[in-house]
Amino acid sequence: MRHHTRSVILPVHNAEPWLDECLRSVLQQDFEGTMELSVFNDASKDKSGAIIEKWRVKLEDSGVHVIIGGHDSPSPRGVGYSKNQAVAQSSGSYLCFLDSDDVMMPQRVRLQHQAAVQHPSSIVGCRVRRDPPNSTERYTRWINQLTPEQLLTQVFTANGPTVIMPTWFCSRAWFSHVGPFDEGGQGVPEDLLFFYEHLRKGGGVIRVDQSLLLYRYHPRAATHSVLETTIWTHRVRFLEEQALPRWAGFTIWNAGKQGRRLYRSLTAASQRKVVAFCDVDENKIRKGFYCHEDSQERPKPRIPILHFRAARPPFVICVKLDLTGGAFEDNLRSLHLQEGQDFLHFS
Repeated sequence: MRHHTRSVILPVHNAEPWLDECLRSVLQQDFEGTMELSVFNDASKDKSGAIIEKWRVKLEDSGVHVIIGGHDSPSPRGVGYSKNQAVAQSSGSYLCFLDSDDVMMPQRVRLQHQAAVQHPSSIVGCRVRRDPPNSTERYTRWINQLTPEQLLTQVFTANGPTVIMPTWFCSRAWFSHVGPFDEGGQGVPEDLLFFYEHLRKGGGVIRVDQSLLLYRYHPRAATHSVLETTIWTHRVRFLEEQALPRWAGFTIWNAGKQGRRLYRSLTAASQRKVVAFCDVDENKIRKGFYCHEDSQERPKPRIPILHFRAARPPFVICVKLDLTGGAFEDNLRSLHLQEGQDFLHFS
């Protein structure tokens, strides 16, 4: 019977302020099948352990089996390790990932489980409600409004996985095929690396179009400075591996800082495929070309800078979405291109 269980996977590290609400939301699931909660307490120094014990009684009383693992070393081993441990000690045939500061809507497990049964090699996500509501508005809109096709075409952007990690739901068999999570600890984007590996193995990406998670935002103390360059490097590598081989040549849309940074980050072979930069900025276009000063090649490569209407697809777009008051989006739409085939978003 055990293998028909759905396992809620919950890594915990110093989650005292949110844990009551999070665990109550597990108790309030309207899913009819058997459910278990697998908690891994990663060296919490607050009252997280006591809160988990208190809820264990309530959950077990209502028929939810609870497994608690953890360690109390001086320092945490990180979220990748914690999730792997929580998965390893659980036994369900489906995994529902939950962060300790988030809150599930009562229908989350039921609706995502229905979708996961129909799509056994997919990661199933959902829409979210951000708390506080006005934090990360652009990002929240992106999470909730990507079309089914964009869940696969926008995987190269700086926003990370097109379905966000705290909403993931998938079969254990597929998780085992792709995983485990990278256990490098702080500074490792373990969800992004897992997501890329999932896509490499032909996994699908599905979103249940209901808001099934209250997704909390609170500025973490840890700085993300290490992370941005790490993530950038992983993204460029993934772009070169998954997208650029399809194209004999391409145009970088943005002759400014981001576009030039992308060009400089490419391998020499990929750089040779860049036929032009394009932009709307007359000053950049008037310059006529970008010269790659650090290049080992002689003569140094000079890449033309064109107005976007004079440029040829395919485009790798290094313009941030939703930031130009719609001007960029209008320009892109006016070209009647197909996302994925004629252009990809990188920014």
